[in-house]
Amino acid sequence: MNEIQNHPKVIRAWTFYDWANSAYSLIITSAIFPAYYTAIVMDPVQFFGYNISRAALASYSISFSFLLIALLSPILSSIADYAGNKKIFMKFFCYLGSAACIALFFFDTQNNGEVNVWYGIICSMLASIGYCGSIVFYNAFLPEIASKDYQDAVSAKGFAMGYIGSVILMVICFVFILLNDKLLWELGTLPVRCSFLAVGIWWFGFAQITFRTLHENKKLHHGISQSLLMGGYTELKKVWQSLNSLPQLKIFLSAFFFYNMGVQTVMYMAVYFASDELKMQTTSLLTVVLIIQLVAIAGAKLFAKFSALNGNRNALLVLILVWIGICVFAYFVSSAFQFYIIAFLVGLVMGGIQSLSRSTYSKLLPFTNDTASYFSFYDVCEKIGIVLGTLSFGLIADLLGGMRNSALALSIYFFIGLVLLQKLRVSKSLL
Repeated sequence: MNEIQNHPKVIRAWTFYDWANSAYSLIITSAIFPAYYTAIVMDPVQFFGYNISRAALASYSISFSFLLIALLSPILSSIADYAGNKKIFMKFFCYLGSAACIALFFFDTQNNGEVNVWYGIICSMLASIGYCGSIVFYNAFLPEIASKDYQDAVSAKGFAMGYIGSVILMVICFVFILLNDKLLWELGTLPVRCSFLAVGIWWFGFAQITFRTLHENKKLHHGISQSLLMGGYTELKKVWQSLNSLPQLKIFLSAFFFYNMGVQTVMYMAVYFASDELKMQTTSLLTVVLIIQLVAIAGAKLFAKFSALNGNRNALLVLILVWIGICVFAYFVSSAFQFYIIAFLVGLVMGGIQSLSRSTYSKLLPFTNDTASYFSFYDVCEKIGIVLGTLSFGLIADLLGGMRNSALALSIYFFIGLVLLQKLRVSKSLL
C-alpha cells in the first residue's frame, strides 16, 4: 500500500470532486436544462433542412459529445499515465465544463423571438465533454487512494457526496425559480439561467478542494517514450489484448457495456420522456429529479452494504433486474403519480449501480502502473455505450413516434448485461 492509500484527508478531497461536478449532472444533464430546453425550443427543430423532434435533437447531441470524448480520452489518458499528470488533464476538462455551464446563461430567446438553439446545444456539448473528460482522470485516482478492500466504500462515498452537493444547489436554484413564479417577480428566464451560472461557479470552486489536496503517486509513472498522438490508442490496444489473459475482467466489461448503456440513457432522457409523453410541467419535472437524487443517496449506501454481505456480482444482478422492471413499467406509465414511482425506483438503483460498477472494475484490475489507461478503456466502453443508447433512443422515438417504445427497448440492453454478468466467477474475498 502506498503512502496516500486510505488516507482520510486524501479520500475526503477526492470525494469533493463528486460534490463539485455532480451539480452539472443534476442541473444541466437531468433537471433544469432539459426542462428549460423543452419549454423554450419549439417542436420540431430544423436540422440541416429536416424537421426533427427537439427531444431527438437533444439525444443526438448527447451522442455526438460522448463519441468525441470516447475518441479523445485514450490519447489523453495514456499521456497522463506516461507523464504522471492526470491532475493537469482533470483540471483542464473541469475548467472547460464549468466555463461552458457559465456560458449557458446566455442561452435564451432573442429579441426577434428566435431561440439560439445551436448556441445552447454547443454549450451543453462542451459542458458534457468537460464533465466526461475530467471523470476519466478522477476515476483513475481510485486505485491510488484506496486499497481494494476499501474501494467499494470510497466509491459509494464519492457518489453520496455528489448527490448531497448537487441536491443542495438544486434546491437553492429550485426555490429561486419557484419564488419568481409564485411571487410574480416577472424576471422571465433569469432565475433559470442563473442556475446554469451557479453550476459553473460551484463546479469550479469546490473542485479547488480536490486539486489542492490530491497529488499523484509519482512512483507509478515514467517518462513519455512514444508518439503522443498514437500512444493513447496503442495503450488502448494493450488493454484490449490484456483482456485475453483476464477473462473475468473481460466478462465484467462486456456486461457493463450493455447494462450501463441502459442506465445512462435513462438518466439523460428521463426528463424529456416525462415532458413529451406525460406533459408534466417544469415544477413537477424538477420535483421528480429531486426525488431521484434524494433516494439515490440512500440507494448508494444501501447497495454498498448489500454488496459487503452478498458480493458485488449478486448486488449488481439485483440492481439490473430492478432496472429491467423500470423500463417495462415506463412503457405503460400514464400519470404523473406513476412516474413519481418510477423516479423513486430509479433513484434507489441509480447510485448503487454506478458506485458498484466503478469499484468492481477497480477491484478486477491487475496490478499495473497504467491505471489511467485501464480506466480510459472503461470510460470508452461507457461512452460508446451512451452513444449507442442515446442514438437508438432518439431513432426509435423518431421512427415509431414516441419515447415509450424507446424506453421498452432499453430493457433489452439490461437483459443482455444480466446474462453476461451471470457468467462472472470471482472469489467472494475479492467481490
